[in-house]
Amino acid sequence: MSQASATNVKIEAHGLGGDRIARALIDNSVWVLLALGVIIFMYLSPRFFNPFNNIQVYFNIPMQASVMGVLTIGLAGTILLGDIDLSCVGMMAVSAASGVLIFKNFHIPGVLAYVIIVAVGTFLGFINGLLIAKLKTVALIETLAMNTALTGVVLAITRGRTITVSEPEYTWLGQSKAFGTIPYLVFILFFVYIIMHIVWRKTALGRSLYAVGGNARCARVSGINVDRTRIAAFTISGMCAGIAGIMLSSKMSSINSVFGQTYGMDIIAAAVIGGTSLQGGIGKVSGILGGVLLLNFIQVGLQVLGLDSYFVQMATGLIIMLAVVIDSLRIRFQARG
Repeated sequence: MSQASATNVKIEAHGLGGDRIARALIDNSVWVLLALGVIIFMYLSPRFFNPFNNIQVYFNIPMQASVMGVLTIGLAGTILLGDIDLSCVGMMAVSAASGVLIFKNFHIPGVLAYVIIVAVGTFLGFINGLLIAKLKTVALIETLAMNTALTGVVLAITRGRTITVSEPEYTWLGQSKAFGTIPYLVFILFFVYIIMHIVWRKTALGRSLYAVGGNARCARVSGINVDRTRIAAFTISGMCAGIAGIMLSSKMSSINSVFGQTYGMDIIAAAVIGGTSLQGGIGKVSGILGGVLLLNFIQVGLQVLGLDSYFVQMATGLIIMLAVVIDSLRIRFQARG
């Protein structure tokens, strides 16, 4: 081999190595950003964010992220298809309101109220899936309309008032801790993510989600029931919204007309930050968890530094923009092979 050829081989190998490193960084960008965030906030506020001085703050982040995390993983399944579910917050609010009212008016056991809430959320998600899969409605518009309608339903139920539910039989899940240290909400968060990881990676449904999101036409030709996959994804989104409704209502001991509306943009941001491509077919559960934790950590950090709420909102928007750029870079790297 000539010296020029050997030099070209070395350059190509170096280029491949650089591409491999860049691809690895992009694929795990959310965890890189989380590590950088921890370092930056430790520098800006060492007394609060130094884990040796205040480890409790790092235990509180998963607690604060729990409701948003469950909503996000349900939403992410629809994004994986190349669709999106904008009705998650509405489904969460209506299901929680239904369960709370039945619990208070008919004095049913708290656990039965939980079952009703999940059932209502699952049913609403199934309706979304049915309309999108069978009637071929556009997911963006259909779920936006559903969310608007459900927001009106919650307003009609509450009549602009706060409905309290202070009975320990109902609130224990959102306010109690296992072993006196770890909130049950954290266990629910990680349990849901473990289940969804198994579904996405180990089941036929998970493989179908990736296939349909990658190319729905090819998936249909290969024998995958695309309509059934879409219905399943939106049904799971509704189920997760119901679970989140239990978590938030039991944590707050109440529901109101704006129940959970602050999560509307955050769950989309967390899913995209976590590496779920808006074009479909790309995403992993661990990345979504990282996105949820990163977004909550940054929001908490900015509040600790004393920034006003509108700066926190601005930072969230900038993070979404960064996530979209990273998503674009990820697609370009994959296109290069």
